Amino acid sequence: MKLTRRGVIQAAAALGAVQVLGCASSPKAGPGPATGDDKGDAPGKPLNILILGGTRFLGPALVQVAQARGHTLTLFNRGKSNPGLFPDVEKLQGDRDPNKGEGLKALAGRKWDAVIDTSGYVPRVVKASAELLAPNVGQYVFISSISVYKEMTKQNLNESDAVGTLPDETTEEVGETSYGPLKALCEKAAETALPGRTLNIRPGLIVGPDDGSDRFTYWPLRVAKGGEVLAPGDGEDPVQVIDARDLAAFIIRNVERRTTGIFNVTGPVQPMKMKGMLETLREATGSDARFTWVDTAFLDQQKVTAFGDMPAWVPRTGPEGGIGAVSIVKATQAGLVTRPLADTVRDTLTWFHALPADRQEKLRAGLSAEREKEVLAAWHQAKGTARAG
Repeated sequence: MKLTRRGVIQAAAALGAVQVLGCASSPKAGPGPATGDDKGDAPGKPLNILILGGTRFLGPALVQVAQARGHTLTLFNRGKSNPGLFPDVEKLQGDRDPNKGEGLKALAGRKWDAVIDTSGYVPRVVKASAELLAPNVGQYVFISSISVYKEMTKQNLNESDAVGTLPDETTEEVGETSYGPLKALCEKAAETALPGRTLNIRPGLIVGPDDGSDRFTYWPLRVAKGGEVLAPGDGEDPVQVIDARDLAAFIIRNVERRTTGIFNVTGPVQPMKMKGMLETLREATGSDARFTWVDTAFLDQQKVTAFGDMPAWVPRTGPEGGIGAVSIVKATQAGLVTRPLADTVRDTLTWFHALPADRQEKLRAGLSAEREKEVLAAWHQAKGTARAG
């Protein structure tokens, strides 16, 4: 089955957030159940932290975790997304691109202990903020992506593996083939401006409440509905997701520690396969879902795409089979803790069911009910069976 990162790129670019990030966040989502940020790992002195972005998905999760640990936040953005969010937090307005409007003027001369860049996609833009802030911040945290890697077929990709490159490094068009290499160049731009003071975070698929991409939410909703569920592959393909709140806790904790370097940050800490994920969803939702596993070749014939029609799933033998099996050993050694998937499922469903009715009716990922029935019918006809389980 042909797989590209098109879905990842489109969600990031269209929603203006980190990699696979989603729509507006709400403070009531909260930091969620206790995770690694409060397992006896008390914060040190309060820090002043600047977030470039801060009002969508990962941004609010960072604010909530940081505030809970006693830190002071400043948000820098255009003031267009959720301007009323966090009324007690200082907000500065401007544009990441120094060539637009007031640009980065509001940041000039200000000092912070650390800056977390959640909204950098173009090296020139990241370079501008990193160079401006370099004399006045102790640490620059850049939120990158596992899409930086060159050989996505490889299982167990680690931080030392080669990243993708571009024939023209000046391009600023974020597209299917350029997204990952541009993120890698953004990492380089930050490190060049603040050598030895940069923390580059490479998340996998970010999930949980407030994820407007629906590329994980589809599965809890579909499994909760019950009945026969089209399940992709043979159930043995590895799957990795990271709750935005756990990612935020890891980032803030390592800001406190002044950690530097590169970290793949996805989850869960214990390896998970597609079968295990769907069975966990069935148990968490209490549904009567019956899984019909449809092989990759048939899905390809039916033009059912991985990571789009079948969210979160990537065939392990496909051209990007490594996406579901990235090494997170380094991150776990640095304190990464991931909450039970069932907790993420329940919180995600609670959030989603509180959305306006018209939004709930328009999922942004996954097969429609009608299309799923068509593919299942074709599968049973081809196999001469009506079994599911």
